[in-house]
Amino acid sequence: MSETLRLSVLDLVPVRSGQTSAGAVAASVGLAKLADRLGFTRYWFAEHHNMRSVASTTPPVLIAATVAQTERIRVGSGGVMLPNHAPFVVAEQFAALEAIAPGRIDLGLGRAPGSDPVITQLLRISGPTADVDRFPDHIADILSLVSPDGANLRLTSGREYAITATPAASSTPQVWLLGSSDYSAKLAAELGLPYVFANHFSGEGLERALELYRTGYQPSEAHPTPETFLTANASVAPTAEEARARALPQLRAMARLRANRPMRELETVEEAQAAPADSMVDEVIAGMERRWIIGDASAAASELRTLANRHGIDEIMVSPISGSFEAEPADAAPGREQTLELLAGELLPPVG
Repeated sequence: MSETLRLSVLDLVPVRSGQTSAGAVAASVGLAKLADRLGFTRYWFAEHHNMRSVASTTPPVLIAATVAQTERIRVGSGGVMLPNHAPFVVAEQFAALEAIAPGRIDLGLGRAPGSDPVITQLLRISGPTADVDRFPDHIADILSLVSPDGANLRLTSGREYAITATPAASSTPQVWLLGSSDYSAKLAAELGLPYVFANHFSGEGLERALELYRTGYQPSEAHPTPETFLTANASVAPTAEEARARALPQLRAMARLRANRPMRELETVEEAQAAPADSMVDEVIAGMERRWIIGDASAAASELRTLANRHGIDEIMVSPISGSFEAEPADAAPGREQTLELLAGELLPPVG
């Protein structure tokens, strides 16, 4: 691992109480612009559907809006949930994004649905989707389609038909495989692709996944050596007390999800602090707090360095989960901005 630790951002575009989708998106684009100025490496949008507290439903749209307002930072999906989409459409979308911002687009692909069973069924009956059992084939198809040479389809007549995702590509998006299981780690190794384990979501199985990926890696022309980084939830503030207060809304939201409680828009800090005690939720929160990065700048930076050294990586993608106080503007995210600023101050060199 290099001595320099790179930082990136994962964004679910959270929607809090009293905030509209428009306000949430504006806050996220503003956060991406800040990450660009601070020297973060990449900024990824997740794909989730029909969740009252999450507005990151369409990563390609959010990526297009963000690259138009940033200059240097790589922007991508973390990830596109491939079973929800036709592979050819995904290839076309990201080839177009690469044409808009050459050398700055990441295409992270996942196998999970990113939604509940009802939405999964709705997606299947309302538009073209991909067979989850053909996930490896569809990844290979996308890799071919976004390349300058494109792909050849053999018709039943025996004639070959040339297909490209864009007519004259000069560069290609970087494809990453995302996952939280042995399957994804093994597949990324077999295909010679960069890989990211969803450590921010659970963290269970991280060591085994990285070992499977690294030991089984088959070098590819584009990626002769394995490439990976870690994700981590982070709430950083001038004091540990403020960092914990700002983390509480997201902690409670994730605890409700894991306890199968009804979901709602993200609480403000005041709403979360005023919520009645709930032993089941509180127990889940206690477990998550031990894994999340919650503290002042110095303590948070130390934890991230330790995490990077333990797993032999030189990049960490933080999901800035700091919530908002009621008085803070609905079209900005001061808590999340503060998290990025404080981490950059501790870990990143000044941007010239």
